[in-house]
Amino acid sequence: MSTEADFGERLEAQTATYLDRIDDCVVLLPRVLDEYATDGPYRDTVDEIAAVESECDDLVRELRTLITDAGPDDIGLLNTRINFNESALLDFYNELDVVANHTERIAEEVAMMRPDAGVDSFDDMREMADRIAEMVAVLGDVVEGFVRGLARADATETLTEGIEAIRELESECDDLRNDAIETAFADETVDQPLVYRELAILLDELANAVEDLTDRIVVIASKEPGIVTEPASDADEN
Repeated sequence: MSTEADFGERLEAQTATYLDRIDDCVVLLPRVLDEYATDGPYRDTVDEIAAVESECDDLVRELRTLITDAGPDDIGLLNTRINFNESALLDFYNELDVVANHTERIAEEVAMMRPDAGVDSFDDMREMADRIAEMVAVLGDVVEGFVRGLARADATETLTEGIEAIRELESECDDLRNDAIETAFADETVDQPLVYRELAILLDELANAVEDLTDRIVVIASKEPGIVTEPASDADEN
């Protein structure tokens, strides 16, 4: 029979593996755009993204199974953080899976739409991909701390810095999205501005998905005093 410690360790370890593969998937997004712009082997990278995304699907299924199959003896009767948040945690992993799925979609859309890479709007989208890769790298640390805080009844985790960094990067993505769209429609040499609009929106949706995950963490953690997600107010400090 599993012990509470065994369950927590397995949840943390499997989550860390899953997050690593999500990061592996997303860091390929800037690369595929670079390769596309330079007539490199971008289609191979699109296939690589699809393969990693499939691995992510398998990993998240294993995580959901770990949680749903665990009974009180596995989780530990005293680990109220997991017991009380089981449904929200399953929803969280479902939303986390969107990151890899959406990355694959963007790569495939670029390969199908074949936008001109020699315009400013494409450069904006390339910068968005960089920001998103940064967001996902930070997200990995935030989620690991969050899961550690839930899996260990006596743990204290402060996630404020990472969450704020993700919010700032998402705001930068908003600006780049706007620039990409405005430039595409203002530049008379761009034949199909709607292509850049659609791709910029897809990239923005991926950035939003990452930020939304931090919002979910904040909501869950609001009931768990051991997991800090927001800066202390002046009243709290006094």
